[in-house]
Order: sequence, then C-alpha cells, then structure tokens
Amino acid sequence: MKIAILPGDGIGIEIIREARLVLNALGENFEMEEAPVGGAGFAAKGHPLPPETLQLAKDADAILFGAVGDFQYDALPRELRPEQAILGLRKHLALFANLRPAICYQELTAASSLKPEIVSGLDILIVRELNGDVYFGSPKGIRTATDGLFPGSREGFDTMRYSEPEVERIGRVAFATAQKRQKRVCSVDKSNVLETSQLWREVMTRLGKEYPDVELTHMYVDNAAMQLVRAPKAFDVVVTGNLFGDILSDEAAMLTGSIGMLPSASLDMNNKGLYEPSHGSAPDIAGKNLANPLATILSTAMMLRYSLNLPEQANRIEKAVQTVLTAGYRTVDIYTTGCIKVGTQEMGKAVLKALN
Repeated sequence: MKIAILPGDGIGIEIIREARLVLNALGENFEMEEAPVGGAGFAAKGHPLPPETLQLAKDADAILFGAVGDFQYDALPRELRPEQAILGLRKHLALFANLRPAICYQELTAASSLKPEIVSGLDILIVRELNGDVYFGSPKGIRTATDGLFPGSREGFDTMRYSEPEVERIGRVAFATAQKRQKRVCSVDKSNVLETSQLWREVMTRLGKEYPDVELTHMYVDNAAMQLVRAPKAFDVVVTGNLFGDILSDEAAMLTGSIGMLPSASLDMNNKGLYEPSHGSAPDIAGKNLANPLATILSTAMMLRYSLNLPEQANRIEKAVQTVLTAGYRTVDIYTTGCIKVGTQEMGKAVLKALN
C-alpha cells in the first residue's frame, strides 16, 4: 500500500512526523514517499503543486497531508500561493466528498466553548461537497463595473453553481453514511434566496425517497449555524455545499474543544482519499513543539478505514487517542487546569505508548 506523504508548511512538518511514527508502529507493509507541497513546493519547484508531487498523489493509494500556508508567500499571485495546492489536488484527483467528524470526547468537555451539558456526547459528521460552488465556479475575477450602484468602480465576482449530478453524488455519500450511524441527514442550503440552493434542495428531497430508512430534514444555513451552538446534539449527518460546509465545519470544530482535534477525509468515487487535519499551518507556532498532532493522527485512522481497508488498525489508533486523553495528556490548545500539559512530540509518544 503506497501512501503519499505531503507535510506542507508550518506545523504540517511536525504533525506529519508524529503521524508517520504511528503508522510505522502498526507493523504493516506501508510504502511511504514524501514530496513538497504548498509553500515548500513553491520554494523547491516554483509551484505550490509541483508536477512530481501531483504524480505521486495520483499513483498512491492514499495521501496524508499536513497543512499549507506561510506569511512569506502572501504577496505571491493567487495561482502561486500555497493554498492553491490543496485546491489543485481536490480538482485533479476528483476528491468531491469531504467528511469531517466533530466528536467531543468526554474528557474534553471543559475545553469546549460551550457548556459541558450541551456538548457532552457530541458526534456529528459534516459531509461537504468539494468540487463545486463559488470556489470552482466560473466566471470569476475582478473587473470594472458597468452597472449596479457604483458603475466605473472595481468589483469582484464569483459564480456559485452546482449541477444535478454533483448534488446527487454528494447526497448519496451522506445518506449511505447516515445508514451506518443514527440514520438522520440534515441538508443545509439557502434555498429561500439562491437558485443554486433551490436545485440542491429539490435533488436532496428526491434522493431521500431512495433511502426510506433515513430521516431527511432541511435547514437554511443561517439557522444551521445557530443550531450548531444552541443544540448541536440534534444533528447526526449534515450535508451541504462547498462554501457553507467550509464555514460550518470550522464552527463545529470549536464545539469539540479545539480544531486541533478534528480529522478529515476527502474522497473520490472509489474511496481513494486525501487525509488532513482540519486546522491550518499555524506558522506562528511552527517549530515550537506546541501543535496538537491528534487531528493528524486521527486523520491517519480515517485513511486506514476508508482507503486502505484496515478497520482494525484504525480502531487501534482511535482507542490509543482515547487512552491518552483519559490519562490526562493535553497540548496547549485543549489544556485545562489539572491536566498534564505536553508538546507535540510528547503527545505523539504518549499515543505510541498507548498503541503498543
């Protein structure tokens, strides 16, 4: 089984290092090959997604991704900025389904932004469409306005668009996933305003009839954002578009105590996937042994389960993380009084000890 390792920038290097140690400890015959991406890709090859890196990702059975982004590259043209690497991988590999579990471990309820009774037992899965919406819709750009309130001024424009097959395929992922959970899907849109969302709701409603064992509800995105902090345990699987999913999944992250706890999987039609923590590269703390590696380690567990068909090994990793949290180990982002504050490497070592 070949795994492409793409550490990227900032803390990506540190957290991927700990995830690799966990993979090595499983005793499986993994072939792991590393390549530069993001700012590191630009520094090495003049592009955030060098052709060699893209080819490695295409040839691999799965991709383990760290994070991209660094302040020193902010002045680059948009097409050369580190963040274009992840967008390029999603496009070239047809990674259309992003799965982001938001689980609040009992041990971390005190670290959540909400009251413990609101988040205790929380287990949400956000299914986000990745290949459409305003991120990829065209036309887009900056131009001189010829109409509107201020003709002659510069204006920016993006195009929100979804085709029926795009909505249907992400819907099927959500319904099939819900069948293995609590059998509830909440489809989030803005159909009272957007034509795109009207089509989205129409397709989801029709698709829901093919899954009679799954309860389908609809919610406007503004209400969904409110309900996530008001009564988050009312949700099971949330399915939504690229833009709304980007925002809601980060909001859900804070329910768990820290975005440093959130893994994610981005899958194609055949369950080949790219696995990464939901957080960014955090260049301000890079190299300081402060980053939480658990989201990356849990992303590794998702990789074993979804793409490499090794569910027992995935369970071992998740159990090890649970053991470490129960023992009281905390990185600074999830630390509360009375726990054991540790750094990136120490947390990784604790997971390895629990794994063995």
